[in-house]
Amino acid sequence: MLINIDPILSPEVLYTLRAMGHGDKLILCDSNFPAYSMNSRVHRIDGVDTAKAAKAIFSIFPLDSFIKYPVVRMQIDDNPEELNDVHKELNNIMHEVAGTNWEMGSIERFKFYDEAKNAFAIITTNETRPFGCFILTKGVIKPDGSVWVLNK
Repeated sequence: MLINIDPILSPEVLYTLRAMGHGDKLILCDSNFPAYSMNSRVHRIDGVDTAKAAKAIFSIFPLDSFIKYPVVRMQIDDNPEELNDVHKELNNIMHEVAGTNWEMGSIERFKFYDEAKNAFAIITTNETRPFGCFILTKGVIKPDGSVWVLNK
């Protein structure tokens, strides 16, 4: 165990998050997402939904301030503007843990699949609500340990 690190983050997940560089993408997905057929680096965080996994990840993961949307949600088919409960929860957690200066974007489902194939890694949860899939883009840590945030 480590101080101030959520115990749901396994050693393998921590290693992957630490190994990622600026601009690398992490997929956080629900239990129905075809993670293993999309990417060779897949980690499971079993027994938790997307909200709990996101809270743990955001507590140690810097978001990318060089792009408009460092967090992107999978759009709901035939209703791309709709935000379901899991989208709203993740947006609230992002603001609670990472700060209120971040915005969430969206991407069509099949374009999301293409991004997942090229992502650094995928973390799959036990989220059962549909379209509970997100792309997180890693940012930069400054020499003082804070997250680099551009003035937008």
